[in-house]
Amino acid sequence: MGFGSYTSSDWSKLKESSKISSSSTASQLFKANNIEERFNPCFIQMRDSRDSEEHPHSTPIIIGLDVTGSMGYLSAEIAKNGLNETMMKIYSEKPVEDPQMMFAAIGDVVDHAPLQVTHFESDIRIAEQLLALWLEGAGGDGPEDYPLLWYFAAKHTYTDAFARRREKGFIFTIGDADCHEGISAKNIKKIFDDEEKGYTSRELAEKALEKYELFHIDLHGSTAYPQNNLRAALPGRLIKLHKDQLSALPDILIAVMQFVKGKKMADILKNCSKLERPVVENSLNQLSLPSRDGEIVL
Repeated sequence: MGFGSYTSSDWSKLKESSKISSSSTASQLFKANNIEERFNPCFIQMRDSRDSEEHPHSTPIIIGLDVTGSMGYLSAEIAKNGLNETMMKIYSEKPVEDPQMMFAAIGDVVDHAPLQVTHFESDIRIAEQLLALWLEGAGGDGPEDYPLLWYFAAKHTYTDAFARRREKGFIFTIGDADCHEGISAKNIKKIFDDEEKGYTSRELAEKALEKYELFHIDLHGSTAYPQNNLRAALPGRLIKLHKDQLSALPDILIAVMQFVKGKKMADILKNCSKLERPVVENSLNQLSLPSRDGEIVL
């Protein structure tokens, strides 16, 4: 996977053929009523992000969306606006080379589809596969299971970026709830068909961080809930964003990638619109990451 390149004209054709408009709802965009086997991690041994003659410096990017409860608006916004804007900004601002994007739909371990994962793609198949995911909309208790994606990324992805160049890809999980304290061996067997011990969320984050720069974006409304387990699992890598600021998400994703790659805050903000600039600046100021020489930045 990962052949071709994403273009705005291909996106326009998909929008027209799929009848996607600014008023499209999540149920109109995502028509699947069950999980497809090709997206079910129980049947996936490995997802590959590989170099090619066309893309010699592949960079894996994984975006995991909370699809439980009332979070359909997130997937709808990404499908209608966020994906295309993000891809166009990646090509214009070049925070990474040769992007290969995977989407994940994240639920709860009690759901019929706790996790769905697309392939790493570089062209319009990114959007086509996103729209083929099932928005189950269930979810059990308050906390959700973002660490399912961290486990999958650590155990079931191969990237030439890391294997050949020791370069990390990126994972962004996005949702409005805390995560559980961990994943049991029983649920790992049920969801991935892996014989493994259970892991804490902190352990799974550390495993994913071996190959990926990992961040969580916490969307909240009028009430901000404490994200104690997420903060413990991802110290310095949690961004709180009001759901009314969701339009800034593409700029935030690009800005985080640029920041990790060493670009200075002032230069990052220059390329943001005046409207989104304060939101992006606030998002970056919430991070505290180790630099290459071991010192903490921001």
